[in-house]
Amino acid sequence: MAASQFGIRIATLLTGLLECIAFSGLIFGWTSLVFVLKSDGYFEDLCEQPLVNQTSNATGHAECSAQDSQLSLIFTLASFSNNFMTFPMGYIFDRLGTTVARLIAIVLYAGATFLVAVSSAGTAPMLFAAFPMLAVGGILFLLTNLQVGNLFGKHRSTIITLYNGAFDSSSAIFLIIKILHERGLKLRISFFILCAFSIWHLIRTFFLMPRRHIPYPLPANYSYGIDCSRKADKSQEVKDEEVDKGEVELRQEASDLSPDLQKDAVMIPSFRSCVLSWRFFWHLIWLSSMQLWHYLFIGTLNPMLNHLADRNQDLGFPESMADLHSTYPSLALTSLLCLSFSICASIPSLQLQYLTFILQVISRSFLYGGNAAFITLAFPSQHFGKVYGTYMMLSALISLLQFPLFILIKGPLHGDPLYVNIGLILFTLFSFVNPYFVSRQWRLQKNHE
Repeated sequence: MAASQFGIRIATLLTGLLECIAFSGLIFGWTSLVFVLKSDGYFEDLCEQPLVNQTSNATGHAECSAQDSQLSLIFTLASFSNNFMTFPMGYIFDRLGTTVARLIAIVLYAGATFLVAVSSAGTAPMLFAAFPMLAVGGILFLLTNLQVGNLFGKHRSTIITLYNGAFDSSSAIFLIIKILHERGLKLRISFFILCAFSIWHLIRTFFLMPRRHIPYPLPANYSYGIDCSRKADKSQEVKDEEVDKGEVELRQEASDLSPDLQKDAVMIPSFRSCVLSWRFFWHLIWLSSMQLWHYLFIGTLNPMLNHLADRNQDLGFPESMADLHSTYPSLALTSLLCLSFSICASIPSLQLQYLTFILQVISRSFLYGGNAAFITLAFPSQHFGKVYGTYMMLSALISLLQFPLFILIKGPLHGDPLYVNIGLILFTLFSFVNPYFVSRQWRLQKNHE
């Protein structure tokens, strides 16, 4: 490998990591941004009484159920879009390549940050469009960056997990915006700055990312990136065509074999067979059960803390089956972490919530990192975008339950989430079926051999 190409690969890795940390998962810092939006009076006009006469909560602002409901609904729509739209975006990524997918991501990201920057309390409904756009743009940044792991061979799963951890860490950006807002920096200035970074995303798209895809396994002398001359583009097109042609020839050769020999041929499973497999189903349950917990926790965090603190203003915050079997410990540990987080969140102790926050952050990183790593090992790389998108789309349908659960907690349960939490803990137990199923498949194949 030429030194220049090695340098490009390292630059791609590091800038991709920065992109995931700073821009891809912003929506999951929603809890911090809610403080800012309330401070600036978003949806304040929906409150039935003047805010000065209402009970103050732990944020230092008056509590208003109608305002909380609107802000929770925005997060529900954004988190739903984050997952549901991953399937069509994954299809576009698989079909049209990296450049097209990233340009769509940049348009969504720039449009979203611009809408928030120009919004105000009087135009608060604009947030219903802005934050779903921000969520979809962010997940597209992550999706196009996951293929960077293919550049580093045996370290592929490590890099994919690292990128997913960075995706979760980007929720800290809204916390930084909250801190800056408390020190006098207006919300619109922060989002205009985020919008300006679209130029950086464009530069990275054209100079540090492939036009189509990064294949796996990586062909010898594979190159991409800064050399944008017509010759380089043509060379890349030839490489992409050769990969596609090779797959077609492989399928044709296998179909020409006799039935006895076809079983020994290397066949790429169809996308339909991937989605209809038990392996897909149990991993979907594994992902959905824990994701619903995380989304509900983020969306109801402020009201939950107010309930525990009794509205105290002094509250403070101190490729083979063997390869697939290697994911078993990660799947099981993730389920165990989420179960522990769920139990802690269900215990009505304010002091215990410090541990809950820690477990929630660790669990989320394991959840999405393990999810992406499992998909790369369990299904053909040709279907990665579609399979990943299908998982996120179907799990998004289940995550829609967070809003009716929020209404249930705020209404009939009078702010006490205990019974909802117990039900979700029981649902979380189903996630342990997935690691058991993977381990069982491995044992059956081993005994068969």
